[in-house]
Amino acid sequence: MTQLIDKELFQVIQSVVQAVNMTVKIKQDDSGINMSYNFIGDYVGFDAKRLVEARNELMLPTSLEIYVKTMTLHELGHAVDRQALQASLPRTIEIFTMKKQHALKEIYRQEQLLAMLIEEHEMNIQFEQTAWENAWMLNHTHHLVPEKDFDYIKQHSLATYQRLYEQDLQAYHHLLNQQMVQLV
Repeated sequence: MTQLIDKELFQVIQSVVQAVNMTVKIKQDDSGINMSYNFIGDYVGFDAKRLVEARNELMLPTSLEIYVKTMTLHELGHAVDRQALQASLPRTIEIFTMKKQHALKEIYRQEQLLAMLIEEHEMNIQFEQTAWENAWMLNHTHHLVPEKDFDYIKQHSLATYQRLYEQDLQAYHHLLNQQMVQLV
């Protein structure tokens, strides 16, 4: 049963890649991330189980096919922006290394470390917004997904990144306020 769904999802993803005339490889994985674009390997990865779960988390009913097509367009939107993603790699590695070297509690207690998390959020949000803009252009050209479904899935996806950013930004401002109080 699950192999059938995996194969069907692969075919939907492949149909979108072909429809927009791109040559990005597709790889199934069990990463726990519904879909992602690996700009180093230049491939779209998908976790079939997580794709189904993520679609089920939507408040408005959307077919799995429409959801997968929309998310595929989004990942291909990242592929269009591959050069910018590659250019961000040195800074991404610095932030990744910092996160590995420091406990989460420590990061949230040190202004310069928390500022790096905020920077990471801002980079991610910018890349996400650009990918969605690129995805919109692909969809506008090839008419693969109804616009209202596309917009709903886009807003739902972006909200996740925005929510995490706002939580950390609030923690950052709280930390700065504590430091100001200590100085007074």
